Amino acid sequence: MQRRENAMQVSDRETDVVLIGAGIMSATLGVFLKELEPSLTIQMLEVLEDCARESSDAWNNAGTGHAANCEMNYTPERPDGSIDISKALQVNVEFDLSRQFWSFLIGKGAIADPRAFIHPVPHMSFVHGPENVAFLRKRFKAMSAHHCYEGMEHTEDPTQIAEWAPLVMDGRTGDEPVAATRIITGTDVDYGALTHLLVGHLVGQPGCAVHYNSCVTGLAREEGGRWRIEVRDTASGETRSVRAKFVFIGAGGGALPLLEKSGISEGRGYGGFPVSGIWLRCDDPEINKRHHAKVYGKAAVGSPPMSVPHLDTRVIGGQRSLLFGPYAGFSSKFLKHGSLLDLFESIRPANVKPLLSVARDNFDLTEYLVGQVLQSESHRLAALDEYFPKADPKDWRLQVAGQRVQIIKPDVKRGGLLEFGTELVGADDHSLVALLGASPGASTAAFIAISVLEKCFAGELTASAWLPKLKQIIPSYGVSLIDDADFCRQIRAATATVLKVDDIQRPAARAPAAKRA
Repeated sequence: MQRRENAMQVSDRETDVVLIGAGIMSATLGVFLKELEPSLTIQMLEVLEDCARESSDAWNNAGTGHAANCEMNYTPERPDGSIDISKALQVNVEFDLSRQFWSFLIGKGAIADPRAFIHPVPHMSFVHGPENVAFLRKRFKAMSAHHCYEGMEHTEDPTQIAEWAPLVMDGRTGDEPVAATRIITGTDVDYGALTHLLVGHLVGQPGCAVHYNSCVTGLAREEGGRWRIEVRDTASGETRSVRAKFVFIGAGGGALPLLEKSGISEGRGYGGFPVSGIWLRCDDPEINKRHHAKVYGKAAVGSPPMSVPHLDTRVIGGQRSLLFGPYAGFSSKFLKHGSLLDLFESIRPANVKPLLSVARDNFDLTEYLVGQVLQSESHRLAALDEYFPKADPKDWRLQVAGQRVQIIKPDVKRGGLLEFGTELVGADDHSLVALLGASPGASTAAFIAISVLEKCFAGELTASAWLPKLKQIIPSYGVSLIDDADFCRQIRAATATVLKVDDIQRPAARAPAAKRA
């Protein structure tokens, strides 16, 4: 696709904001900024020919709408045997921010129909074996006691699990203990479709444009604090530069090399550990109609969080499919459409020590990923059998997932740490910020955008400037939904109505009133 602009001509050389990468992160931040300050001029730069071609593409991610309902890696067991749900609660309410943001856009007509990107799909956790059943029982007890997980159900009855997820139980002998939890408020989100909607809305605003086939080759800070971004057109080979007051690097796995190009001292020592993935995909409607859930299991010991096995209902382009996986692996690419040289070209004198330290401390993980790469088709199908015992190999085909680049941080004591979350790394003058990491990713795009606003635009987040508008977009801003049970219920009921998804509170609820800061 060619560069797209609105009727108001946008200068190729001067702009207020440059967003590098046309995925869900840049699109979300761009829409926030334009809503808060309509006078801003914004350019989005994307190396590929369209938006949402990497991690935001629906086939490249799980589309879970991560709310830590079913992902057991967010609820570790403490040494004393109790379950820590603090991380799960944080992710849970971060997804509420995304729901509020999307509801606002639907309310103003920027998105016509929520069914274009979101569908109600129950979220389940499923385990088998005595130890895992005991773990899930404790997990349910801890989570269901909190209002954020109201309505979560638990059973160790195979008949009940078969009603919730027939494919999971069909063919089991009944000899081994099983258990499951379910919450009906879960969703399936097509982040590719959502990104197209957000980018389309953004470039429809005065002063905004998206430029495709635009490879950022250089970033340099000029006197006065502006940034000069060097850009090469991958189709024509032409080069140009654009000057901007603020730069957001939201290029997924490609963010680390761009952060290094910026030369800011805050990014010194960071590295990346790329992880690839493959799904098994089934499009047979007769099979798909028997499964309406996202069923998550427990990750193998030593495996990364993105490899937690799950059997998912997906709705993409109006078509229902099943995905199982992902099967993790290692590739030196930082992007699905990237180069095998990406990892090696990211190595700098400052991050050699962190990289070597992580390699030393995570040999088991490396061994696991290499083993995943070498898996045969029979091994993949054996893993599927754990969650769909009667799966027929002829009904499934491989689907390559997106690349993820985990953060390697410099650490004084250990040299380097491998982290699986996300982190904003920004310049000391707040004129540039890069988003590194992968999980929980797209589901928390609104939370990440708000974090950028708080980190880089604190002066504008005041009662006389952006704050009133931000509270219109995010009614819960400034309130802890973890602590305020009544307001949490109000917010969820209101957004469920707008998004046409299921809510525990069956009666229709009025939109939440303005809340104290």
